[in-house]
Amino acid sequence: YNRVWIPDNEEVWQSAEITKNYKAGDRFLHVQLEDGTELSYPVDPAALPPLRNPDILVGENDLTALSYLHEPAVLHNLKIRFVESKLIYTYSGIILVAINPYKELPIYGDAIIHAYSGQNMGDMDPHIFAVAEEAYKQMARNNKNQSIIVSGESGAGKTVSARYTMRYFATVSKSSNNAHVEDKVLASNPITEAVGNAKTTRNDNSSRFGKYTEISFDQSYQIIGANMRTYLLEKSRVVFQSENERNYHIFYQLCASAMQPEYEHLKLGSAEEFNYTRMGGSTVIEGVDDRANMAEDKHLSIFCELLDLNCDKVAWWLCHRKIVTTSETVTKPMTRAQAANARDALAKKIYSHLFDFIVDRINQALQFPGKQHTFIGVLDIYGFETFDVNSFEQFCINYANEKLQQQFNLHVFKLEQEEYMKEDIPWTLIDFYDNQPVIDLIEAKMGILELLDEECLLPHGKDENWLQKLYNNFVNKNTLFEKPRMSNTSFIIQHFADKVEYKCEGFLEKNRDTVHEVLIEILKESKVYLTFYWKRFISRTLLSGVFQFRNSLSLLMATLNATTPHYVRCIKPNDEKLPFEFDSKRVVQQLRACGVLETIRISAQSYPSRWTYIEFFSRYSILMTQQELSINDKKQICKIVLQRLIQDHNQYQFGRTKIFFRAGQVAYLEKLRSDRLRQACILIQKRVRGWLQRRSFLSTRRAAITLQQYFRGQQAITARNLKETWAAIVIQKYCRGYLVRRLCQLIHVAAVTIQAYTRGFLARKKYRKMREEQKAVVLQKYARAWLARRRFQNIRRFVLNIQLSYRVQQLQKKIEEQVRGSSQLLISTNLLCFHLALNLTHLIKVFLHLPCSFSLLFNRVLESHFQSQKEIYEKEIEGLNFKVEHLSQDINHLQKLFREENDINDGIRLEVSRLTSENLVSSRCRSTTQMCLWHSECCGNVFEISRLKQTGPYLKPRGVVVNMIPGLPAHILFMCVRYADYLNDADMLKSFMNVTIDGIKQVVKEHSEDFEMLSFWLSNTYYFLNCLKQYSGEEEFMKYNTPRQNKNCLKHFDLSEYRQILSDLAIRIYHQFIIVMENNIQHMIVPGMLEYESLQGISGLKPTGFRKRSSSIDDTDTYTMTSVLQQLSYFYSTMCQNGLDSELLKQAVKQLFFLIGAVTLNSLFLRKDMCSCRKGMQIRCNISYLEEWLKDKNLQSSNAKETLEPLSQAAWLLQVKKITDDDAKEICEHCTSLSTVQIVKILNSYTPIDDFEKRVTPSFVRKVQAMLNNREEVPQLMLDTKHLFQVTFPFTPSPHALELIQVPSSFKLGFLTRV
Repeated sequence: YNRVWIPDNEEVWQSAEITKNYKAGDRFLHVQLEDGTELSYPVDPAALPPLRNPDILVGENDLTALSYLHEPAVLHNLKIRFVESKLIYTYSGIILVAINPYKELPIYGDAIIHAYSGQNMGDMDPHIFAVAEEAYKQMARNNKNQSIIVSGESGAGKTVSARYTMRYFATVSKSSNNAHVEDKVLASNPITEAVGNAKTTRNDNSSRFGKYTEISFDQSYQIIGANMRTYLLEKSRVVFQSENERNYHIFYQLCASAMQPEYEHLKLGSAEEFNYTRMGGSTVIEGVDDRANMAEDKHLSIFCELLDLNCDKVAWWLCHRKIVTTSETVTKPMTRAQAANARDALAKKIYSHLFDFIVDRINQALQFPGKQHTFIGVLDIYGFETFDVNSFEQFCINYANEKLQQQFNLHVFKLEQEEYMKEDIPWTLIDFYDNQPVIDLIEAKMGILELLDEECLLPHGKDENWLQKLYNNFVNKNTLFEKPRMSNTSFIIQHFADKVEYKCEGFLEKNRDTVHEVLIEILKESKVYLTFYWKRFISRTLLSGVFQFRNSLSLLMATLNATTPHYVRCIKPNDEKLPFEFDSKRVVQQLRACGVLETIRISAQSYPSRWTYIEFFSRYSILMTQQELSINDKKQICKIVLQRLIQDHNQYQFGRTKIFFRAGQVAYLEKLRSDRLRQACILIQKRVRGWLQRRSFLSTRRAAITLQQYFRGQQAITARNLKETWAAIVIQKYCRGYLVRRLCQLIHVAAVTIQAYTRGFLARKKYRKMREEQKAVVLQKYARAWLARRRFQNIRRFVLNIQLSYRVQQLQKKIEEQVRGSSQLLISTNLLCFHLALNLTHLIKVFLHLPCSFSLLFNRVLESHFQSQKEIYEKEIEGLNFKVEHLSQDINHLQKLFREENDINDGIRLEVSRLTSENLVSSRCRSTTQMCLWHSECCGNVFEISRLKQTGPYLKPRGVVVNMIPGLPAHILFMCVRYADYLNDADMLKSFMNVTIDGIKQVVKEHSEDFEMLSFWLSNTYYFLNCLKQYSGEEEFMKYNTPRQNKNCLKHFDLSEYRQILSDLAIRIYHQFIIVMENNIQHMIVPGMLEYESLQGISGLKPTGFRKRSSSIDDTDTYTMTSVLQQLSYFYSTMCQNGLDSELLKQAVKQLFFLIGAVTLNSLFLRKDMCSCRKGMQIRCNISYLEEWLKDKNLQSSNAKETLEPLSQAAWLLQVKKITDDDAKEICEHCTSLSTVQIVKILNSYTPIDDFEKRVTPSFVRKVQAMLNNREEVPQLMLDTKHLFQVTFPFTPSPHALELIQVPSSFKLGFLTRV
């Protein structure tokens, strides 16, 4: 690979390209810098410059996905993401690296929280919410406590990150009771920041203490309380602040609120009046209103008055001290400096215990009854610190970070070992840095801490004496301890991050942290409630500061070791607090200090790059041969290909589900892939260029020929050519004249000959015609006579047929007199035969008068006619006999039915008499016999409403909706209402309506997750509402009815109030119906719309790191676009089967399409790996599938397609060219459905998949942003997936007549009958 990193004084590392092949033993490497400078860089053959990763790997979400893992690669990747893509979060294995943007970003809203909720790490872009979700998920899955360790130097964003994690937990795990515990947890943050944070030169809101917050959860994993532990409050800040720094915020907030009535008794003034608040010369923070954020004493007397102390006594003992000897007690005045120290010590002690008091009160407010099930701890602690002057505080902070780093190293080592064992990879011991020697130097027996405590116990212990003991014990004896060459007041410790020089001055005083006992006794005399905490002074002052800190640190480490840790390393990009400015020197210093590079170093020693077999196959199938691709087992294909491509088998290992690569191997494979693609491109270019050249050549050749043709023609036109041409014309004239004359003569002769023959032919034809006309007259005479006779016979036969038909009808009427009818039939038949004989005689007479030439012919015709008539009559007689028998059977059947009807009538009469005897209103029943109504079999003053309630609302949609009219249950319910209206019974009507509405509510509540049941009752509630409108008698609804339907309108009651109730109920059902559909399809959207790749040859897979995408790329057990379409089809078919109105169906589909578009687009915003040109093509393809589905279902008018417009524009934006000013203008004109924030986010996140694609330059993004500045819009990144379009219920009158409706037996409503 021809690009390397070389050291640089300004940028730490600089990219260079090798211009001359390097050979072993060369002392110089010839390179060219990015600015074109040629350079001969001296190299050590044992330590060559680190190689640069392929561009395709730059900007990865996870640093461990880089093929070459080293410091310059990490720094460059972070810079590209932070400066160009405006991404502040990056994974580094198990660490989340968070760079402070010094700017408010729209990536922390509730929509973002819900987007990350339930997702696996690696599925989405790196985010603090992803770490919080991982901790919450592991707690719920494994029932194990979790910890999130947030560290970094002052100003890196630790406090904000910790605050966001707690806000995430409060949002996703809200408690079910009304205690609002999560709100209390969040409300504690401003209080602790007020008393524990201060302005420093590096940070306007710097936390000056460590904090470990345990958020407690119950068995349902809802927040029930919290507890807070604090570490190493910087007490010295109370009495001293450096230049341009402030004391704790609370002092300035109180001073700014001094004039408010509730603070007048404190007798406060301006912050400039107090020594403790004006010392740093900076009492105001730009952009911060201390009075808005909140809501010292000028004299000692005010101090004593507020604490209810004796002023003289306090003044005396602040200026004197008591010395107790074995024989006497001596009071000795102090110098001014000693008195100031005593005052400051008292102030620090009071503030320290005030801080503890506030923390205790917060913990009391967050206490909870019962037992904690699990907890998640959030540790907000300062990172490794090294300043120009380092003292006791930096020593304690770095000691704590050594302990945390050791715990981190062990955890990384453990995870690495577990990964190898899970994948059945041979485990070899990884050499990682163990900082136990440094920890032993500090805390072991006769270590630095023990020597410090020992010196503090001496009456005349001094910092110099303690330092001398350190020199004696460790110089030249411990490699981690050094003595500075030019100083006798300092010592150096080699920490895991860097060497730090500590000034020994003040170590003993800060460690003792003592206040004179007399002052403590005076404070105990105070009657202020806070002084209850002074009683703790006696026991706690006996312990040194280091000892207390060491004990609390040990307790913290024990807690962390008992939990599963998650790490967040906050990085400060620059010291000027400029937004998105990257100072490489400062960042590298912090990366070294926070352990990120140590993690990278551990990963680089083993197999840092890890691919699943499917990912490898999808990415590198271009390197496989046809023979290899013919194998069905993809895992076997990967093994064969790797063995062919990489000869050294030690450079990779095959696991159960993944392939493990050593550093640099993925880069090598990427180079092979790029070379193969480049060869394919060259081949395609060669063919295309050849075709273009051939086309150009042929076009040029045709043009040349045309030019030659015209040129030669021009040359030929000369004088001689003109004469020859004129002579030729004359010759042609005479020749043509001769030929024309000769042709004319021939034509004349031919015409005369043709005329002669034609005239003879016509004459002969006329003569023949005259002869034929004479014969025709004779023939016509005879033919007309024959036709007249045949017409008469036909008329006669027609009359006979009519007579026969009439006689058959007479026979049918006399069917009851079968015997007599049979005899009459014989008589009729005989008469018919007689008449036929007469007819025959008459025909014979006629026949005798015919010419002899027709006798034989007529004889045959007459014989055949009689034969056919005989057959017809025989068949008619057989038919008549069959009808007689059939009618006899019908008469018997009708008699049987008549007898059964009589039995039923007898039963009805008995039932009516029984009801009358029981004083029921049978008279009403008799009056409704002509009405088309439904009522109960046991009807009286009331329906059997309870039975209808039990059966009606619980009708199962399956099996019921087949072959029935839409809304049949609704029509049945309305007909019951119609019956109550007919009876004019208000109580009955009210009872029925209330029971019906309550029944529907109950069934919807019990089946709130049953899509088919909700669909069924949404449809029937809608139809019931429409029936109440259609038959209400109101003019606006009656105009759609038929006259017959208007007769069935309600007569006595106005049900508009119930219509409103039903309308509200229908809206509630619709919203629940939409929620169920969304829940059923939401988990399919991202895998189907975004992750699944159906287009051949556009795989967008890239190397991932430690954080693998959980949604497998495998083609098994995953959701595809087909899954989404099938789910939509299921929804559509179910709604159609249940008779849902077409307008409601369209509104539901529109809501679903909005959800699909919003969820896909939100996921795209949070997944940088999906923002590529190829993924844009895939999204556009999937949108076309949805549009085809709409067209197939005839739902184009639902406006569902318009809801996909933002997603469609985002897909277009990924595919369009993004280089020139015209491109920027086109983007601004086309992307009207996307906000400025969304467009900029996509442009910043755009990720090339291959080396042939180019990144979007920051200048282009700024250009687009400037063009969009005039837009008036809400700067919102995420779409609201919970948004519901307003639902409308159109009035659609039912075309079905009530009297024609039948109740299917499957309804099991046998107790309903028609009256």
